[in-house]
Amino acid sequence: MLQGGVALNSQIFQVCKELIDDAKMGCADLVFKEICLEILSRARLVLTEKQFRSLVAYAAERIKEKAPFELQQELIASR
Repeated sequence: MLQGGVALNSQIFQVCKELIDDAKMGCADLVFKEICLEILSRARLVLTEKQFRSLVAYAAERIKEKAPFELQQELIASR
């Protein structure tokens, strides 16, 4: 049973990262940050401490990046 739980936790961890990536691609910055907070608050309940810390670090890096449509707007504005 423990091994199955570890596999499930790994899947949940990966899904959380994918949700963060999807939100980054399709949301404005403020909405993305709100979604990250929601994902992290729910993930805290099911991930191990190590996985949760890793997910927080991953979300923080993604938050620092500019959204794809923000980059596009900057390119258009600089023309």
